[in-house]
Amino acid sequence: MNVAEIITDKRDGKALDPERIAALIAAYAKDEVPDYQMSAFAMAVYFQGMELEETVALTRAMLDSGDKMTWSNNRTRVDKHSTGGVGDKVSLPLAPLLAAAEVDVPMISGRGLGLTGGTLDKLESIKGYRCEMTADEFRYVVNGHGCAIVSASENLAIADKKLYALRDVTGTIPSIPLITASILSKKLAAGLDALVLDVKWGSGAFMKTLDEARKLARSLVNVANQFGVKTTALITDMNQPLGRMVGNANEVNESIEVLQGKGPEDLLELTMALGSEVLVSAGTFSDAKAARAKLELLLDDGTAMRKFESMIDAQNGNLSTKRPLGGERQVVASESGFVNRINSDRIGLALVEMGGGRKAMGDQIDHSVGIEMLVRIGDKVEKGQAVAQIFCDSPAAELAQELVLAALGITPVECEAPQLIVEAVR
Repeated sequence: MNVAEIITDKRDGKALDPERIAALIAAYAKDEVPDYQMSAFAMAVYFQGMELEETVALTRAMLDSGDKMTWSNNRTRVDKHSTGGVGDKVSLPLAPLLAAAEVDVPMISGRGLGLTGGTLDKLESIKGYRCEMTADEFRYVVNGHGCAIVSASENLAIADKKLYALRDVTGTIPSIPLITASILSKKLAAGLDALVLDVKWGSGAFMKTLDEARKLARSLVNVANQFGVKTTALITDMNQPLGRMVGNANEVNESIEVLQGKGPEDLLELTMALGSEVLVSAGTFSDAKAARAKLELLLDDGTAMRKFESMIDAQNGNLSTKRPLGGERQVVASESGFVNRINSDRIGLALVEMGGGRKAMGDQIDHSVGIEMLVRIGDKVEKGQAVAQIFCDSPAAELAQELVLAALGITPVECEAPQLIVEAVR
């Protein structure tokens, strides 16, 4: 294998044979290819892209670089992945809700970095919750309780861990083939039958335009289906935070509200839509209407909430221990009119500045800080009206107030709320 030749061919826009891609990734995972060459390869892919066959080969090679989960039973296994957004806590209510519908949910999740919150960080605001498990422990919890939400083990998709670290410091994160292979190499390692993807677009999303989100959704769906995992995607709006709460402890509390059949309308709607989608893909239900009716019943009768309690307990968490929130400060509207903009990225930045997110890997999270959004795009507000609430005990609360206020646009002209679910990609 001539690594320089592989880099040159991709730099010049040539399609690479699957065998060459597999050899490159396998050697890189074994530390036989230096980081400077892999950085050059990533940059070549960033500029030239990849055809479907190449992206499938890259995903397969990264998947094969680590361990894969094996299961002794024949139960249906499903999962959901979101490309990330501000206030996106759907995984917390969705995993136990799906488990209540009698499918297994082996969910491997991540931590937040930058403006996007991490599912594991939210769960760790629950006292004692254990994210790190061996493969046997993970399997035991899923088999016994129907779902588990854990961090990726050190031996899962080894090449992806190495390559992602390089992409983070070489400006090659926003590459659709590299994003696709990174996401799917970890999800496919869990041994899934069906997968639903929440691909977000807007100010608080990785994909800032609808066109970019569509391209990523199609890539993810096309590649995952090549592996025999029935996959669909919903393209959803992230031009304002999802739900009311942004943070960690407060997002757990809001997730529990959803499992109790309450909570914000948009969060509940997206949870139900994603759940219905993956249950149909898995063949558990013939259509989305029937799937949704079952999910609504499982919320109403408390089955989903009991599943959540069971999962938390199995992962050493204690839901009965109160999750403290910081002191409250209000953000008030500076003028009257209609809310026409909520820059989610500034809301996310406000949370990071208070310590509720990370500026660098290894930063400690303050689970008690957070933001509650009291208005949505399209709402009418009066000057002096509370539009948000900050939970924070440190001086950073003042900066957070300024950032949240600056995130809101108010116009005298009435405006419509954005569409939450834009379209499905199947």
